Order: sequence, then C-alpha cells, then structure tokens
Amino acid sequence: MRHLIETPAYYGKEIARRALEIKAIKLNSENPFTWASGYRMPIYNDNRLFLGYPQHRKLIAEGFISLLDTIGEDYECDIIAGTSTAGISPATTFADYSLGPMPLIYIRDKPKDHGLKNQIEGIDAENNLCGKRVLLIEDLISTGGSSAKAVAAIRDAQGECNYCFSIFNYGFIQAQQMFEGSESYESGKFLTPACEVRSILHYTTLLEVAKETGYINDSEVKMLEEWRTDPFGWGVKRGFPKVEK
Repeated sequence: MRHLIETPAYYGKEIARRALEIKAIKLNSENPFTWASGYRMPIYNDNRLFLGYPQHRKLIAEGFISLLDTIGEDYECDIIAGTSTAGISPATTFADYSLGPMPLIYIRDKPKDHGLKNQIEGIDAENNLCGKRVLLIEDLISTGGSSAKAVAAIRDAQGECNYCFSIFNYGFIQAQQMFEGSESYESGKFLTPACEVRSILHYTTLLEVAKETGYINDSEVKMLEEWRTDPFGWGVKRGFPKVEK
C-alpha cells in the first residue's frame, strides 16, 4: 500500500536541502572536482552519505512512493531492483518501507568472473526473471550508460523493465536519448522498447534550492547552468583540462 504524504516536487527540494547540508552534493565552480572520467566538473554527488541518516533514507523512500503516482495508481511491479553498488541501499529501503515488503534483486555492472558468473543477484544463475515486472532503482543518472545497461541486463534475463527511478538526475540529453532508445548505450545496442525515467531531484531544482539557502550566488547559478549545456567542454574552456589517467 502506498502512503503518499507529499508531491515529488516537495521531496526534491527536501532532498536537495539535506544533500547540501550533509555534503552529499557539493558545488564548486572555482576549483572543480575530478570525475572518474578525468573531466573537471563543478558538481560532485555522493548519495552514499545518506546511508548514515535513517531519516534521510526514509525520506528518499517516500520520494520514490511519490514517483509511483506519476505513473498511475494502476501500476504494479513484482520486484524492486537496485544498481550495484550505490542503488542497493535505496532500493532495499524502498522495497521494505513502501510496497511492503517486496522481493529485491541487484544488478552488477557486469557478470562475475568466477563461481556461477551472476550479473543479477537475488535469483539463481540457472533461472531467469520469468516475465516479472521489475522497477529499477538508481542513485543518480548522469550520462545514462550504466543505468541503461542495467535495464538491458534485466530484459536479457526475461524481466520486464519499463521504469527506472533515481534519487538525482543531471538532465543530460545523452541520458534521455539512451532511455528513449535513440542513442546506443553500448556499441550497436539500443533500449527497445524505451524505458521511462522518474527522478526525485533534478538539477534545476538543486540550483534553485542552493540559491535559496545561500549556498551559491547568482553568478554561480549562471555558471552552473552553462555547465549542463556543455559538461565535457566546460572545464577546458575555463582552464581546467581533463586529467589523463
């Protein structure tokens, strides 16, 4: 049973405030962060910091409940899936707290290279998902590749996965196109049918809350808005070249 308290917009703002308070999200355009790709970016998101705050984990689960109503009251799923590793905790809390309780699986970024070589944990390696409806939970969506691969892994295991929920979404066009199936998530591979994305916190809401709380000023807001239009060229244009690894 769903126990909706507020709208997705309410949860988005609340999670933005708390993420900035506990430094799960950091913004710094003067000394950008180095992402795993080596690109210098003015934002860093680490949703794992929510793990230490039970009240925040509950808030995120409630946010996911609010997203369910954006699909429709008739939507039902059979299994909750989390992405490895950061999506496992929010998927677990959501499965236990909101739909209660629901079966849970998690999706590795690739199959193990030993044992039964599972990519999906929570089902027997010699079995599949038998057409069950799976709701995928992701901590954040950036370029979209890893999330789209998780959707494909569920489908390859004979599961139905038409929705992906995330805590945070940068709103990159590339990710949108991957989930729509118009851009490949891997060489020659596309999501067919499309998978719809619902996110509690969007980048535009984050900037709004960061300005309201005095975390950033108007000029920083403008620079951060410019970053999203060209995230991989932003650093180089401002004297922050990609860090080669």
